[in-house]
Formats: sequence, structure tokens, C-alpha cells
Amino acid sequence: MITIKSDEEIKYMREAGHLNYLTREYLKTIIKPGMTTKEIDDLCGEYIKSIGGIPGFKGYGGFPGNICISVNEEVVHGIPSDDRVIKEGDIVSIDVGVMIHGFHSDAAETVPVGKISKEKENLLKHTKEALYIGINEVKPGAKVGNIGARVQGHAKKHHLGVVRELCGHGVGRDLHEDPDVPNFGKYGTGVTLEEGMVIAIEPMLTLGSEKIYCLSNDWTIVTRDKKPSAHFEHTVLVTKDGYEILTGEK
Repeated sequence: MITIKSDEEIKYMREAGHLNYLTREYLKTIIKPGMTTKEIDDLCGEYIKSIGGIPGFKGYGGFPGNICISVNEEVVHGIPSDDRVIKEGDIVSIDVGVMIHGFHSDAAETVPVGKISKEKENLLKHTKEALYIGINEVKPGAKVGNIGARVQGHAKKHHLGVVRELCGHGVGRDLHEDPDVPNFGKYGTGVTLEEGMVIAIEPMLTLGSEKIYCLSNDWTIVTRDKKPSAHFEHTVLVTKDGYEILTGEK
């Protein structure tokens, strides 16, 4: 069921979104070669609590980490590990959920570690662009399919794969709510957006094939051809005149 948020609920979601932004900015200052993803996750969990939030992913469906940390060919749901060491040239996707007052925020970005290849630079650049191209379609009366059509078109233009099995979603009291927000589709189709809806838009693009599979840990999704993947996401409110990015800089 799709929920329309009240003014009070939107206020809480703005607060959750701001804490999410602060957390991602903090993470970008600490991620360095030689760190394990578990070290990053532990520091992140402490930081979220220090600013008054609750790690929204911790224990969700049994997920063991505070956040998802996915490296290179890992698309999403990377489990923080003492065995995964970040290296110069890696790209690291940090997917962050922060909850406060019973409401969730969900956002992600993929960050470079030191100097990365030109191919990886282009992947990050165009995946981030695809996110904002999709967000620009958000307004009352628009169709959810418009978002996916624009993301898919941008990815195709730059010869990037679009992961189809995973998608964006509604956000609110639950981390994942209706409607689904795919990263592909046909313009003018799908659910109609209404003022007060809150959705997470999250392109996941790859340097190779769009084919993916899940590791034996039952969480981490990786590209089948082992080529790098990038993930950018914002929690977005549908406003009277368009949209507001709740997890962006204020």
C-alpha cells in the first residue's frame, strides 16, 4: 500500500534524511586504503548513534551490518567484513539507512579510493548523473515509469548495464514500502506520483553485463562478469511543485 506522508511525518523524514547526509559525508572522510569494511562499519555505527540516529539496516531481515559496504563488482548489500580490505583504486558503494522518530531515510553513493581508472571514473560520473536525471522526472501526476525510462536511456547512451532485478522503493515507517521504482521502463507507464509520497530512487549501473547473482552469504549481489558496479541513491519527497531531496545537502 502506498502511503501519503503528513506534514509531521515529512518533518521527521527531513530529519532522518539530514542525518543520513551527515553520515555519508563522515564516511567519505574516513575511507582509506588498508581499512577493512568492518572497521568502516563500526565507526559508522558509532557516528550515527552520536548524532541521534539509529542505523536503519542493522538487523533488517537479519542483516548484520550498520550499513551496506559494496566494493568494485559488488552491486549492493555488501556485508562488512574483517577480511575485506579496501585498496587504492577500489570503488566503494556506501548504502546508508538512518532512522529517527520511527521514520527511515535511505541513500547511497559510490566513492573512489585514491586514484581510480578512467573507466571507473566514467561509471561513477554517469551513474550519479542518471540518479539526478531520474529525480528530475518527479512531480505530482508523473508516472513512476518516467524515472526508469530516463535512467535506462542515460545508461544506454553511455554503454552501461542496468541492473533490473533490484529497484528503488517507497520509504517511510518501513524501510521498503510501495511503490517499486525500477531503473528501466517505458515513459508514461506505472504508478502515478502524488504530493506527499516519498520514494528512494537508486540507479545501479555496471561497466559490463547487467547480469548479477547472489553470493552464498544470501545478501551480497555481484556482477556475473565481475566488472565494477556503481550505486547512487536519494530519498525524495514529491512536493506540490515537483520534488525535494531529503537526503541531500541542506
